[in-house]
Amino acid sequence: MNYQQTLDWMFEQLPMYQREGKTAFKKDLTNIIALSKELNFPEKKFKSIHVGGTNGKGSTSHMLASILQEAGYKVGLYTSPHLKNFTERIRINGKEIPEEKVTLFIDENKTFLEKQKLSFFEMTVGMAFDYFSKEKVDVAVIEVGLGGRLDSTNIITPEISVITNIGLDHTQILGETLQEIAFEKAGIIKKNVPVIIGEKQEEVVKVFKEKIEETSSNMFVASDDEKIYQTDLLGDYQKSNSKTAVRTIRELMGFNVSDKNISDGLLNVVNNTNLKGRWQVLQDKPKVICDTAHNKEGLEIVLNQLKKENYKKLHIVLGVVSDKKLEDVLCLFPKEATYYFSKPNIPRGLSESVLKESAFEFDLIGKKFSSVKEAYQSALVVANQGDIIYVGGSTFVVAEII
Repeated sequence: MNYQQTLDWMFEQLPMYQREGKTAFKKDLTNIIALSKELNFPEKKFKSIHVGGTNGKGSTSHMLASILQEAGYKVGLYTSPHLKNFTERIRINGKEIPEEKVTLFIDENKTFLEKQKLSFFEMTVGMAFDYFSKEKVDVAVIEVGLGGRLDSTNIITPEISVITNIGLDHTQILGETLQEIAFEKAGIIKKNVPVIIGEKQEEVVKVFKEKIEETSSNMFVASDDEKIYQTDLLGDYQKSNSKTAVRTIRELMGFNVSDKNISDGLLNVVNNTNLKGRWQVLQDKPKVICDTAHNKEGLEIVLNQLKKENYKKLHIVLGVVSDKKLEDVLCLFPKEATYYFSKPNIPRGLSESVLKESAFEFDLIGKKFSSVKEAYQSALVVANQGDIIYVGGSTFVVAEII
């Protein structure tokens, strides 16, 4: 198979959460453990940092990778989902895995992958671990896919674990309360492995403390640090993520990282890791901002930042996935904006008609479009130079326009 045929084959395997939602979620680690054994336990051959949480885990992972790269280490970075290209998920020192390595991995392991009925996410995790092991990285920053306790990445024993924060997202899988979700996220805390908690939240402190006692781990809270760290990532929410990244580096044993490495790493995240879609300014006049925030906690921060911008009129290109609780997020959006409702181009994308009708109940008025690109192009035509266009609501909306 060539690269495109390989990707098509991977996407066709058991439903993929990115497209299908809840049906793709595996309830145990049997498959990834079996794959690890087949690959001769690659995750045991490199040091790692495990990053979970509801919001900010992607940005925090990129910050950590950037800092460690500045310190001269060979750094693997595994994140999900990808925005444009599958290879974004697996990088070393910012460079994406070569397409031929993707094809080779599937070709060499296809019989096992089919027999074991591995999901798209499980085989991608196995591919990342195998690649990092063969390329002999000094350390890999591994972002949790979904939850933590039952996530395919959770076969690693990291040098340090990170949980950025707890919010209400993927509630149909992880639980309806912050405490239930915290229990799933706390599943990445391992015996005697220190853990950094990004934000202190009274509602979930008890859950973390119980897990810390059970695992004899040490817990550090990054939000206790009052210092503001400068970063090239422009979102207001990056203030919290940068504190989390810095505290993680400070508590990471066995690595030599200077204060200059930390400051340079935070100021060169995009250059070092090629992170996209986080309060990314795509053009000026009219100014276009896109952001992948997609749940209540993430959107609150982003929409508050949007209020601080100077503009004559605000245009919002909006699309969401069908498992989103609309009443939790639509109430956050400004009523004075002009809306361009659209459906992300994935099976679990919510119909633009349903979104428009639901938004109307919150006095959010606009037109509907059959595609994100059509909605975005319409906004570009209508907007004047002094206006702002915001594109968001879902990672998959942003993916279609960058």
